[in-house]
Amino acid sequence: MPDLSLTVWIVIAGVLGLVVGSFLNVVILRLPERLDALWRQEARDVLELESSPAPLPPGIVRESSHCPHCKHSLAVYDNIPLFGWLLLRGRCRYCHAPISIQYPLVELLTAVLSAVVVWKFGPNGAALAGLFLTWALIALSGIDLRTQLLPDQITLPLLWAGLLLSLGHLFVEPKSALLGAAIGYLSLWSVYWLFKLLTGKEGMGFGDFKLLAALGAWMGPIALLPVILLSSFVGALIGGAMIALRKHARDVPMPFGPFIAIAGWVWFISGDHLLHAYLGLTGMG
Repeated sequence: MPDLSLTVWIVIAGVLGLVVGSFLNVVILRLPERLDALWRQEARDVLELESSPAPLPPGIVRESSHCPHCKHSLAVYDNIPLFGWLLLRGRCRYCHAPISIQYPLVELLTAVLSAVVVWKFGPNGAALAGLFLTWALIALSGIDLRTQLLPDQITLPLLWAGLLLSLGHLFVEPKSALLGAAIGYLSLWSVYWLFKLLTGKEGMGFGDFKLLAALGAWMGPIALLPVILLSSFVGALIGGAMIALRKHARDVPMPFGPFIAIAGWVWFISGDHLLHAYLGLTGMG
């Protein structure tokens, strides 16, 4: 890579994160609708229904961005990541309908986390892999928050990427990646069935198993227990706050995927420091 200072690379990562964050917004909004339409279309084919299917929603790449209210295509300057929303003051230029705060938040979050990844690893292959992991976790979290789905179209490539990267010993060795993936999946799978047998209810979805398996493939089995504990802590903290503020009803299921993603990313970036701090506090270090 070009001989630039780390600060410059961090800034480049942040700018790239803004652009990628804009694309992730499209993925978060359009992928679930597209998948739902395709599933319905496949079901109609299997059931041999004769009525014509509904047209597919916009694709992720080809169709241009438009206002969800008035359907007017957005100009290039309206699509500038983060700044477009600020310049428009959060409202459509054409119909003046409010634009969701999700757009600038996802773009800003992607920019900040991308910069942190490059700060952590430097301008190298590990940073490129870390950016891919970060972007996938952001997309999965956004989709799960909106739809309570963790699409295989993202979780499975993330899993395979972790396994393939282990062949180059980038983060963990192949044996650790395989064990991490298997134990990650089976641990939540076992909890799911035990909870269902005891209560008759489903406590989580199969996408959660695949997400933890993917994180296990990236970081090995040693990361799984801390990730589960961290995700439970984050979930209890955020869920309790939302219930206390009456932003979420007690009887409405809360997606667990974003908490796994948060815990997984935190451990990916700072797991060694957190482990040393824990061992120091307990006198085991």
